Parts: sequence; structure tokens; C-alpha cells
Amino acid sequence: MHRTCRPTRSIALAGLCSALSGVLSGCLFLPQSTTRYDPACGILENHMTLQAYQVAAFGGCRNEGCAELLVLAGAVSAASFVVSGSVVVVGEVVYWLEAKGRCMVR
Repeated sequence: MHRTCRPTRSIALAGLCSALSGVLSGCLFLPQSTTRYDPACGILENHMTLQAYQVAAFGGCRNEGCAELLVLAGAVSAASFVVSGSVVVVGEVVYWLEAKGRCMVR
């Protein structure tokens, strides 16, 4: 009977840790407002975008604490993406309605 070599749980966890460290790296997502001129209506329009900011980089992770830190950083990153993304979507709708209302008045 031939057995294949499978990575152990700790090797798989270390691989996952190193792969996620480059991706997550302490990113936060924040909404950002900008203003642009619309020549068709002659008004300034507000827009919102989602910007990613790298807060910190994790280097040299080698133990169980690293996995916990990466899970926490991933949770914070995902939470900031969901909350800030929702703010951007709602803000864009409000800004679009405001711009259309001001454009129709002119």
C-alpha cells in the first residue's frame, strides 16, 4: 500500500499564515469624499470612494500567536471593508440624488 505525503496541521497553518500575512498586512478601508465639477449642469458634485490604507506589516511570523494576530487583522480588515463600503454606497446614492435635484433646478 502506497501512502502519499500530506502536510501536517502545523505546516498547513504556517503556510496559511505566510500567505495571509502578505494579503492582510493590517489594511483598513476608509471612505473618502471628493468633489468634481459637472460642466453639463454647472454644479459641483460630491462623490465617495473606498480607499485602502496599510496600517502595519507583519513579518517573521512563526508561532501560534502569529495565526491569532492574522485572524484578528483579517477580522478588522473585513469589518472595516463592510462598514466603510456601506457608508460609500449610501453616500454615493445621497450625493447622486442631491446632484440630480440641483441639476434639475438649474
